[in-house]
Amino acid sequence: MSTDLATFIRGLPKAELHLHIEGSLEPELMFELAQRNRIALPFDTVEAIRAAYAFSNLQDFLDIYYQGAGVLQTERDFQDLTMAYFRRLHADGGVHAEIFYDPQTHTDRGQPFSVAADGILAGMQQAEDELGVSSKLIMSFLRHLSEEAAFETLKQAEPYLDRFVGVGLDSGEVGHPPSKFANVMKACRERGLLINAHAGEEGPPEYVYEALDILGVDRIDHGNRALEDPALTRRLVDMGITLTVCPLSNLSLCVVRDLKDHPMKRMLDLGLKATCNSDDPAYFGGYLAENYLRTAEALGLTRDDLATLARNSFSGSFLGEAEKAKHIAAVDAYVAASASGTV
Repeated sequence: MSTDLATFIRGLPKAELHLHIEGSLEPELMFELAQRNRIALPFDTVEAIRAAYAFSNLQDFLDIYYQGAGVLQTERDFQDLTMAYFRRLHADGGVHAEIFYDPQTHTDRGQPFSVAADGILAGMQQAEDELGVSSKLIMSFLRHLSEEAAFETLKQAEPYLDRFVGVGLDSGEVGHPPSKFANVMKACRERGLLINAHAGEEGPPEYVYEALDILGVDRIDHGNRALEDPALTRRLVDMGITLTVCPLSNLSLCVVRDLKDHPMKRMLDLGLKATCNSDDPAYFGGYLAENYLRTAEALGLTRDDLATLARNSFSGSFLGEAEKAKHIAAVDAYVAASASGTV
């Protein structure tokens, strides 16, 4: 890839809409937090951890993901984790992020709900104050657990609901359809929260239908397998539903065997409102700009394609309309200046 295109991508204003904050835990920070909190890890070196980041499917990844989260013990740990992510996002030209976190990962190991929530929110505020990067927080339910457990988490979250923009549905997809969480998502909607769901990553197109028809989602996370159903694809286009696509994640988890086979270009050509995101970047080999760069290289994305992804990241965000318009105008101005050679 040319240095010019890499520079264009890093300078392009963009938002990230699919990022699991626990999935940004780099091995170096994992070791640092383990030492800080006197936690024994089953790895002797940072290199040993990185070697374990070779996955053949989603469950392989989740096993080490939940193990690594065990080093996060205090509000300070979560704040440090969050700021480490935002520094990388800022360096990649990211100006806004809507991040997921999994409270059940932490409450199920005995932590009070407040520890992760307060630490992440403090990191988000620090990022806005120090870096000028805005953000919103999405609380996700773990779909391999029961809906009753999700309701218990919602109850614990009550004091924080005005600080969350929405709720999500993540973890192992196959065997846990969106319909499993119909009642709790309805309760969340009644509380004014927006609805996300991972669907169509490993799960079939039927899961995307359920996310739309049963949960009434505002956004689909991943959505790749929707392309297997032309009628579903047309419906997503007509509805203008945003897909938060994660190319390097898809490659790492063998959703695609080669990045050249990734459907991102096809999504754009079909008129789908696709966005480019990093998912769990510490585990999947790249943060936001790296996902843009490597996908552009593999698929021959043009600067117009990349600008479309950036515009989609703002129009598909949960920002207010005025803020969306401001950011999209900044993308347009950057593209125009780039074309004229002034940036």
